[in-house]
Amino acid sequence: MISPANIQLIGTEVAVAWSDGNESYFGSEMLRAASPSAANVGETDILGQTHGGDARTRFPGVTVEGWEIVGNYAVRFDFSDGHRTGLYSFDYLQDLAREMK
Repeated sequence: MISPANIQLIGTEVAVAWSDGNESYFGSEMLRAASPSAANVGETDILGQTHGGDARTRFPGVTVEGWEIVGNYAVRFDFSDGHRTGLYSFDYLQDLAREMK
């Protein structure tokens, strides 16, 4: 599994150096909007209906203030608006990077 070898904040961007030698750059506002947390995308019940979530797609002025590696599979970012519940799997971050190209 490809994992982050290094993560750094550069201005309002998050730079990720991957263990395979590639690099990805993510804007803080984009990462916040892409949060996979239930608070952001809602929760699906057993009938397939989604409840809750934050319908906003833009988070102007929100920045990443820190991060933490979770286990061997994800990163949890701390955002300036207090959001910190999304676990961004390494695969999900790589998918986001591919979508931005």
